[in-house]
Amino acid sequence: MRDERRFAANSVEAYERDVEAFLDFLQSHLGGELSGKDLAELEPRDLRAYLAHRRQGPDALSDRSVSRALAAIRSFYRYLERRHGLANPRLSLVRGPKLKRTLPRPVSEKAARDLIADARTSASQDWIGARDAALVTLLYAAGLRISEALSLTGADRPLPETLRITGKGGKQRLVPMLPAARDAIERYAALCPHALTRDDPLFRGVRGGALGPRDAQALMTRLRARLGLPSSATPHALRHSFATHLLANGGDLRAIQELLGHESLSTTQTYASVETQKILQSYRRAHPRS
Repeated sequence: MRDERRFAANSVEAYERDVEAFLDFLQSHLGGELSGKDLAELEPRDLRAYLAHRRQGPDALSDRSVSRALAAIRSFYRYLERRHGLANPRLSLVRGPKLKRTLPRPVSEKAARDLIADARTSASQDWIGARDAALVTLLYAAGLRISEALSLTGADRPLPETLRITGKGGKQRLVPMLPAARDAIERYAALCPHALTRDDPLFRGVRGGALGPRDAQALMTRLRARLGLPSSATPHALRHSFATHLLANGGDLRAIQELLGHESLSTTQTYASVETQKILQSYRRAHPRS
């Protein structure tokens, strides 16, 4: 997964946890040490028993997590067949839960502006406020994933007009940098008390270490509480907002696909569904016979 399919580190770890949990369950379920023969002769009912087991107890998995666990097991079996000649086609009979289609939940254009402004003014120190505002601006103005923004180093500044971003699976894309994002980064760099050397992270914590995803989550939690925004206002919601607002203002769907780094256009098309929902809501509020 890491070397051939170029999965992200978090995805590899998640699949590894799912496969470990599956093998641990089988040892208890079958009553002894597992062998290749056991895996090859596993019945669909055994796999269904495992999926049912994951739905129980305080750590019960959601439908989406159960689907991911099943995908991990199927991936593991494909590996066993390709590398070790161990096949079990019967397990393909097991179907995962039918997932409800969920639409992205962006923040409004006003909320995005308020988040940036409040990030700048609500911090305990000026440089931290500048850093927080720069991060929020970058996520919204460029549609970056939080991992992509936090992977930037001192070598990336001053931000060019077009920045090369390495996303999921090591795929690279070019993203235009708006003047607002470039200015916000330079404002933060001018106030930051830590040396932003070429090989060090661009976004720093209070003690000088790398700012982490949890820090970004905590920042958005604090900001949305201050502004009265819903719990869906997360760092990733700013990426959704980037795409949704571009589309609402005449952006081309194919261009947005490239800017986001989506492999499939169908993934990007969910943002068109968000706009359709907004139009229908406006219609229902305004039409005299609604």
